Amino acid sequence: MAREMVAEFDGRKVIIMDSITHVEEGDTDQIVVSASHGGVSSGGFACEHRRGAVFFNDAGVGKENAGIAALEMLEQRGVAAGTVSNESAKIGDAQDHWENGIISHLNETARAAGLREGEPLREAISSVYDAGSARTAG
Repeated sequence: MAREMVAEFDGRKVIIMDSITHVEEGDTDQIVVSASHGGVSSGGFACEHRRGAVFFNDAGVGKENAGIAALEMLEQRGVAAGTVSNESAKIGDAQDHWENGIISHLNETARAAGLREGEPLREAISSVYDAGSARTAG
């Protein structure tokens, strides 16, 4: 299972992981891009410690919005959260999310930060969180 820092914006790391179960206490206040679905169980892992922002796969959204339920859970904690379309990135493949993911759903905190549905995830994160000192990890 992949877990890697892929960029850093103004001291805030972007950490991609194939599964949200790989989130760690040390990821507090960082930007987490998880290739897990955005359901309740994933939201539980993401809520264990404060995150700067968290992104998931929408898993096709599903019955009663089950694939994006984590967004509201994180909204209640004031954390920006979103999903990428399952049509744009493979569930379980964080590198694909980072390289090809298109934002499909956002919570209000993410919208207030300046993120927008329909944007490529990588570009959106860069434009919102880059304060002029972006460094891409090698």
